[in-house]
Amino acid sequence: MYCEELKNGHFKFVERYQDPLTGKTRKISVVMEKKTRQSQKDAQQVLQERIREILEDPFVKSKDYTLKDLSDLYSKHQKSELKVSTCTRNEFALASLLRMLGEDTLYKNLSAPFIRQRMQDSGKEPDALNELLKRLKAMIRWAYAQDLIPDTRCVDKLSKFKAPPHRISIQDKYLDSEELKKVVDQMSVQQWKLLTQFLALSGLRFSEFCALEKRDVDLDQHVIHVNKGYDSNNQVVTDVKNVYSARDVHIQPELETVCNAINAYMSRRKLSHRVRSPLFMFDEAGHYTDYFAYNKYLRENCMKITGKRITVHALRHTHASILFEKGFTMDEIARRLGHGNSRITREIYVHVTEKLKEKDAEKLDAVRMF
Repeated sequence: MYCEELKNGHFKFVERYQDPLTGKTRKISVVMEKKTRQSQKDAQQVLQERIREILEDPFVKSKDYTLKDLSDLYSKHQKSELKVSTCTRNEFALASLLRMLGEDTLYKNLSAPFIRQRMQDSGKEPDALNELLKRLKAMIRWAYAQDLIPDTRCVDKLSKFKAPPHRISIQDKYLDSEELKKVVDQMSVQQWKLLTQFLALSGLRFSEFCALEKRDVDLDQHVIHVNKGYDSNNQVVTDVKNVYSARDVHIQPELETVCNAINAYMSRRKLSHRVRSPLFMFDEAGHYTDYFAYNKYLRENCMKITGKRITVHALRHTHASILFEKGFTMDEIARRLGHGNSRITREIYVHVTEKLKEKDAEKLDAVRMF
């Protein structure tokens, strides 16, 4: 490193390094106000750090990447473009993949048979493996687009994992109207009972419900303004899931009754626990509703009463199935749910339609014309 005095009395410290792209010698500099031992030490530290960043830049230096290397770079890229909740979900998936495939495994040594065998050996269900495979392919193709790896052959050869014959059927992803009534009637925790009724009658995602403030539920205009979500994992309020999700949901008479009941229940909670909160529903401390506690309660009750392993999101599917039974179209339900496309909703539609056809057939069997 050498130093040059500038016309303004400051000092420019200069260091040379070899450009990894061209192989030529280049200079990098930093300006300090004084030329003291400490300033020279500080300048050298800054310059060495800058050179290190240049030499270790993954986009200009060829190297044999491990899966951990690629995962770290991919996660860093996603954090600059995606919501925190999406990044967190993807990081969990990548962590699972690293445990299966080995974080120190070199990408150049990966093969399709190796990946498939390791994923099968994990013991996860086919649906879960397909979600992980989707994330792995996305990461590998991103790395290829950045010129970090030479090809994507190992994942291009991988097809989806096929579910065995005993896979969970579509009817286990939602409750029919009779099952819903049984579950609600036997719920002993009033808050969870009201929440179950609200979600089943509105079709809102739990994250959308959780973020609702009292002002968002306009009972005078009979509308719920959905414009944000609450990420329970990261405990932050986020934007809605997609462009379709920002919407106004009509409050029908049955849902209005539940909304009034929630308002009354929350008013009593404010008085009994001396809390203040702008939220439509809140816990005893005035905080956001606990997803994990509610999901556990709902799952256990549904299993005991219906034998189905139902999650909170299944109440959204329940809402869709009931609307299908009442004659609503796919487009009408899509607008209410706030999505452009849903594989599960289409499967529910087909299943409910088949059930209605069976009922039609039973009615016809009972008809006697002669």
